[in-house]
Amino acid sequence: MAFPASFSHSASLQLSASFHGERTTSTLLPSSTSSNSCPFVGSQLAFSASLRGSKTMSPSRLVVSSRRLSGLEEAMKMRREREQRERSNTKFTRPLPLRRGRVSPRLPVPDDIPKPPYVGTKELPELASEHQFHDAEGIEKMRAACELAARVLQSAGELVKPSVTTNEIDKAVHQMIIDAGAYPSPLGYGGFPKSVCTSVNECMCHGIPDSRQLQDGDIINIDVTVYLNGYHGDTSKTFLCGNVNDILKRLVKVTEECMEKGIAVCKDGASFKKIGKRISEHAEKYGFDVVERFVGHGVGKVFHSEPVILHHRNDKGGTMVEGQTFTIEPILTIGSTDCITWQDNWTTLTADGGPAAQFEHTILITRTGAEILTKC
Repeated sequence: MAFPASFSHSASLQLSASFHGERTTSTLLPSSTSSNSCPFVGSQLAFSASLRGSKTMSPSRLVVSSRRLSGLEEAMKMRREREQRERSNTKFTRPLPLRRGRVSPRLPVPDDIPKPPYVGTKELPELASEHQFHDAEGIEKMRAACELAARVLQSAGELVKPSVTTNEIDKAVHQMIIDAGAYPSPLGYGGFPKSVCTSVNECMCHGIPDSRQLQDGDIINIDVTVYLNGYHGDTSKTFLCGNVNDILKRLVKVTEECMEKGIAVCKDGASFKKIGKRISEHAEKYGFDVVERFVGHGVGKVFHSEPVILHHRNDKGGTMVEGQTFTIEPILTIGSTDCITWQDNWTTLTADGGPAAQFEHTILITRTGAEILTKC
């Protein structure tokens, strides 16, 4: 489950104190209105040369300069532009805009199932400042929670087909989790009313299950988090519903590849900023954009904690340490990465109505790499 990030006027990273439009810092990205990408993050530098008034520059020097611009970086730029043109020339029929359906009452959880400490209050917990490290016993409990989340997600994906409602998916997820003696982590988190997030088409994340039926050609991200034996396991995947067009299939495929490439750079001692660099490089090759607003996070005994994982190019410091756990969960879009949030204070859509896809794994940092915990 993604955590929102915003940038203050002083250009230092600030984590949102609330999903509900309440900020403890002055930010450029209010959650309940349209948000614009921060201009200094991931921006490309444009160089220009002027010959006006220059009498000493020779034609040969101009030739050398031109050759310098025709290296690997220029070739990649030309390839991205070509792919963007090809994509724009491909017919893409957007589905009807999402409309809020009827949200049914929250489902009950048996009294004997242990619940996270935030249950019972509508206040969103602040991002915990401590990184989460685990001893051998803690790692085994993390593996158990994450494996359960992965199995529930796999089963939920099998329900995705035209005419099924997201509310039906929520009911099935809820039952699978409590049958395993676990608690559905989203339920009651900051007042979230359901046991899973279901984000369809242009919904970036935090979609609330309702009575809307899935349509042929939709894509849907299902975000599952379980709380088992005092530990959270967090994972999500974007599924195809029926006959999905090739453009959306490519978006989904590339988004999953971006997550995998971000995980591939992780190991003890690696810098966190490598994750965003690798994800951005791969997304740009196919003409897609990476959403900056939502970030990965530490996870374990606490649902959301440091480290904040940025999925775009950044200069954030810090290195990974063996034994810590966190999520990597990039969101890619076709079109704008700006977003708007519905009045329910959760459902977040692309500002231009373009589709979005997301994938997420919880990983454990090891000496030589990263163990993906949310696999079954």
